[in-house]
Amino acid sequence: MASVRPCAAVLLLAAAAVLVVAVGAQQLSPGSPILRDPNVIPIDMTPGSSPTVASCYNQSNSGSGPDCTIAPRACPRGCRDMCYVHCPSCKLVCLCELTGAECYDPRFVGGDGNKFLFHGRKDADFCLLSDANLHINAHFIGKRNAASARDFTWVQALGIRFGSHRLYLGVRRTVRWDAAVNRLVITFDGAPVELEAAPAASWSPASAPALSVFRTGPANGVVVRLDGRFRIVANAVPVTEEDSRIHGYGLTPDDSLAHLNVAFKFYSISADVHGVLGQTYRPDYVSAGVDVGAKIPVMGGAGKYVVSNIFATDCEVARFAGEGGALASPVGMVDEPTDALCGSGKGSAGLVCKK
Repeated sequence: MASVRPCAAVLLLAAAAVLVVAVGAQQLSPGSPILRDPNVIPIDMTPGSSPTVASCYNQSNSGSGPDCTIAPRACPRGCRDMCYVHCPSCKLVCLCELTGAECYDPRFVGGDGNKFLFHGRKDADFCLLSDANLHINAHFIGKRNAASARDFTWVQALGIRFGSHRLYLGVRRTVRWDAAVNRLVITFDGAPVELEAAPAASWSPASAPALSVFRTGPANGVVVRLDGRFRIVANAVPVTEEDSRIHGYGLTPDDSLAHLNVAFKFYSISADVHGVLGQTYRPDYVSAGVDVGAKIPVMGGAGKYVVSNIFATDCEVARFAGEGGALASPVGMVDEPTDALCGSGKGSAGLVCKK
């Protein structure tokens, strides 16, 4: 029996149900095992194939939403890597346009729906989010920019602290990129996380059963969930020759500068949350540290967010209380528009989100 080319669907657990379906080039045999995660659903998007119906539902209350008839078609213009079906709008959207996204060199979409750049510096670690019970750092790789005082940088890995646990999600350095070869590295409390090379392969540790990791394809894509705390959709991608040509990265044959494109969803963060991305969810957040005159605003003040290593909580804006940190109350938290579509507004460098 011939194999088909599917997508992976990821349920965004929020007050309004949102289903995202990744348009990729992963292979799944019809004889594959039954999916172990109801939030990861293979959809055939092979050009010329019959339209597929994707059902939107809210797992938290077993309610149902509208069905989206998904016809195979190209991603929206501007999607560099992959796109998703957004329910209940049933529209294709780019992962890197979702609220809470971090992509490329690196560009963020904040909790307030606005996009900005944060360059940091290569071979250093920075605090993306710090709250009483959750701390997320990012390791930056980079390349010298001869035309500027700053480096070109990309996020190569995440170091996530919750309670007494440490979760690492990173991308191995690779010379020549091959999308069929898995470059993701995941460890939990120092031990490697072993995931079968198949869509919907899953893993959850006995010491933290609320944590789960699922593949969205055989290689280079995962969803990481901590029930009640966060969901992370992460893809390992290279810097393309086209991007290098356009932006002058100076890509060389000895390093594809493989990095992470990530979309975060947070469920329980406090009004005191901080960090490069975290502060944009504060109800009192204003873009004081952002150069609003730039084509894409640039967040400065990197020194406030630097940490001594990928799991350190010693940044100036740290809020992490460690194992004793109580579950944060969402009271006062900015309402993240997961059921909104974000796009560039006319005359605006930021993103405009429409419900």
